[in-house]
Amino acid sequence: MTDTQIFYDAIAEDYAAHFRDPLADRPLERAVLAAFAEQVGPGGLVADLGCGPGEVTAHLAGLGLSVYGLDLSEAMVAVARRAHPALRFEQGSMRALPDADGSLAGVVSWYSSIHTPVDELPALFTEFHRVLAPGGRLLLAFQVGDEPLRLDRPWGRDVVLDFHRRRPERMTELLGAAGFALRSTTVKEPEEGRGESLVPQAFLLAQKEE
Repeated sequence: MTDTQIFYDAIAEDYAAHFRDPLADRPLERAVLAAFAEQVGPGGLVADLGCGPGEVTAHLAGLGLSVYGLDLSEAMVAVARRAHPALRFEQGSMRALPDADGSLAGVVSWYSSIHTPVDELPALFTEFHRVLAPGGRLLLAFQVGDEPLRLDRPWGRDVVLDFHRRRPERMTELLGAAGFALRSTTVKEPEEGRGESLVPQAFLLAQKEE
């Protein structure tokens, strides 16, 4: 069992309660997700990787996509299934996806690559590329920066984990090396009074080259 899985198994219920309806007051994030959904097209099969409690998965389903969520944490998957019983959620690693080559129209990695060490990102992006059909879309969200954020004992739970911050330019290079063409870069500046938004947030939309 990895440190990431242990961490999220321990905090799943707290996390879901704290980040309930996380897109409610985030118009920019909703716009990015809507652009992704429109590019994929109605009914497009999409994997929401590192789906957590499933809120983004449900939002994408509401935008007309055929989407399923996958998460490393069994506890997070249980929360997602309870909250969204009509949707499909699976436990597994996004580094070894269950999907066949070229079977997906879209992949979403919504702040889920942030626990992957930088030297392992090329293999991760290659796996995303493998499961996408030619012309398939990738949406990647992450915090901008150079130094990781370490969360130690969140909500009093006896766990610790590093959250890696990235530079959009470097992520673009890695995506290009994996066979993706960048279509757009959106950077949201920090917001006052929001602890989770004290650094810029980046949203990259890329396409598997045909």
